Amino acid sequence: MSGIMESAGTGTAHQLPDGQEDVGLPQGHVGQNRTVRRALLNAALEVFTERGYTDAGLTEIAARSGIPVGSLFQHYGGKRGLYLALWEEFREEQERCTAATLAAERSRGVDDPLVLFVAGARAYLEGTWDNRRLGRLLVGDDGPAGFDALRRQWDRAWVRRNARLLEVDEGQRAGRVRVSVLTTVIGGAARELGDCGDESEAREIVDEVCGILVHLSAPPG
Repeated sequence: MSGIMESAGTGTAHQLPDGQEDVGLPQGHVGQNRTVRRALLNAALEVFTERGYTDAGLTEIAARSGIPVGSLFQHYGGKRGLYLALWEEFREEQERCTAATLAAERSRGVDDPLVLFVAGARAYLEGTWDNRRLGRLLVGDDGPAGFDALRRQWDRAWVRRNARLLEVDEGQRAGRVRVSVLTTVIGGAARELGDCGDESEAREIVDEVCGILVHLSAPPG
């Protein structure tokens, strides 16, 4: 998963994270481009994690990836493009895992909105633990200019998706606030998971948060 929208067959257009396209390339070249982008993203994650976004250098990222700096600019346009591609990768993978979990629950006949919501939250948190190195990077304050605005935009979309899942009327302020609080709980737990020492502690946190979500969703009285 590197933010590439792929179509079957040869001679098709492949969307890159920075908006460029692999137009009409033979399949071998497309595969080569995927390999190059994967190497660049892996190296960028290493360097961003070790040095932070601000202090990360493109020369070091290129050296670790074994890809020339010129190719880095061709594929991602620079450091910001690499960071945003990593964020897109994380976001897409989290959404894919959550959607797969919800589909599996519905296929078993589960239709209770709260049960589905908690199952989706668990899948999201487990995915955060599995991808904790990338998750830690993305929740930090050291990112490219404009990233906080993008993250807030995605957070708002996340709240709207949760409202639909919980079948909450977004036209009512109380409903909007409740969903916003529940979503904030999940986001806060995701940040905590990045600092867990081992899987046992991570599972304990996930179980605790899912219990909190059920408690907060219970009708008053």
